[in-house]
Amino acid sequence: MLLARLDKPIGIYLLLWPTLWALWFAAEGWPGWHLLLVFSLGVLLTRSAGCVMNDIADRDFDGHVKRTVARPLATGAVSVREAVTFMGILLALALILVLSTNLTTVLLSVGAVAIAGAYPYMKRYTYMPQAVLGAAFAWGIPMTFSAATGTLPQIAWLFFIAAVIWTVAYDTQYAMVDRDDDIRLHLKSSAILFGDLDLVMIGVLQVSFLGCMVLAGQLVTLTWPYYMGLAGAAALFAYQHTLTRKRARDGCFAAFLNNHWAGAAIFLGTVAHFLQH
Repeated sequence: MLLARLDKPIGIYLLLWPTLWALWFAAEGWPGWHLLLVFSLGVLLTRSAGCVMNDIADRDFDGHVKRTVARPLATGAVSVREAVTFMGILLALALILVLSTNLTTVLLSVGAVAIAGAYPYMKRYTYMPQAVLGAAFAWGIPMTFSAATGTLPQIAWLFFIAAVIWTVAYDTQYAMVDRDDDIRLHLKSSAILFGDLDLVMIGVLQVSFLGCMVLAGQLVTLTWPYYMGLAGAAALFAYQHTLTRKRARDGCFAAFLNNHWAGAAIFLGTVAHFLQH
């Protein structure tokens, strides 16, 4: 439970919402129970496996960071061997799910695992590990289009870019919580890179994300419910800036968590559009 972070489902939500947006777009509405279950359970399994990968990579750092000091590998409650075995089981179950789709989707899943495996080490080498996390979280988007249509159209990659941008925005809020600890441990993040411009850059990223989503709606001629969902997300982004304006840890973390509702608003707007057609 703790190793897979099932007690903290925010990561599941943030990975699930873009996957579901894309799935509804790809299927032009209800995708059917098979694909819905494959990608919903796949999100649960791969996010859990990603958390284990992250904890294995960061086991020597987590004990020195306020937010992560109690993680099972940092405390010694779980051994590295046990963690690797658990991760292997999660990935095997995810593979069984994706094998029920098609060859292109299976091949894309290999890329998903590679990016997820690389992400935990990026904070050692680049000030933008958030962009790698974004690619990992967004990789389900081309997979949904591949599974639903057998193709990878332009809009799939537009959604991919949008999801990467959104991830960098909210993970910068998350990185602001750990900024002091990361500097002390000589780790890197977008929050450190942006410095005093952090809130401005988050705003720029959020506006860019919404712009990509508007363009996606125009490419397939979506109607007002979809744009109402985007408007709801925009209002929540504005609220997040009230939470982060003092850059306090609790406020930044609350803003990060609030992105769950922004993703849900866009999903509800997307579903409402397709219910009309």
